[in-house]
Amino acid sequence: MAAMKKELRGQVAFVTGGSKGIGFGIAQALIARGVHVVITGRGAADLESAKQRLQAAPGQVDAVVVDVRDYAAVAAAIAQTVGRLGGLDIVVNNAGIGTFVTVADMTPEQWAGVIDTNVTGVFNVCHAALPELKKRGGGYIINISSLAGKNAFVGAGAYCASKAALNQFAEVLNQEVRHDNIKVTTIAPGSVATAFAGGDAAKGSEWKIASADIGDMVVDLLELDTRSLPSYIELRPSKPPKK
Repeated sequence: MAAMKKELRGQVAFVTGGSKGIGFGIAQALIARGVHVVITGRGAADLESAKQRLQAAPGQVDAVVVDVRDYAAVAAAIAQTVGRLGGLDIVVNNAGIGTFVTVADMTPEQWAGVIDTNVTGVFNVCHAALPELKKRGGGYIINISSLAGKNAFVGAGAYCASKAALNQFAEVLNQEVRHDNIKVTTIAPGSVATAFAGGDAAKGSEWKIASADIGDMVVDLLELDTRSLPSYIELRPSKPPKK
């Protein structure tokens, strides 16, 4: 039986952390396919700037200030999305932070900030979105993790722990909702050319993964025939510097 690509035009997507970096690249790719995208973030100015740039593409975009750590705010944003656009089809959990310091030097507040954003934030969005996806008869949840979820390194105790937890959470969720016609995929990138954690987006951009590459991968997943599910994907730079 030949595979049939799913039509994305007219679907509604909720993309957290969509004002910059990977989230922006994903939003851009979805809008180019005619998806109506709602991007979220904590900074109103960054969201407005992203919205203006995304509107140059052939699609529609809304922006909502949301801290994914705040369940009530997340639930309100999901409800607002459904109320305005009639439903919800796609959820991309991209919002995340990284604090890179040794365990001995890390403060409880730094630990909580990473775990609450990267793990609890994903739970909050999924919990609020699942009833709406089920009303649509199914949908897709895509979680942006990291190779750090499997490959530990010094100074990343909270970050590595958060991404490992995200991976396991996503796999459990996948098993729980697959018979509701809801797909769950985790994408774990390696080095991406963004300003994440205060980095320089231009540094290493000649070999690092581009945000647009992840956007294209998200579109490929969404268009894949419904009978197949790549549940966990590692995406690495093809030619990193030789050591």
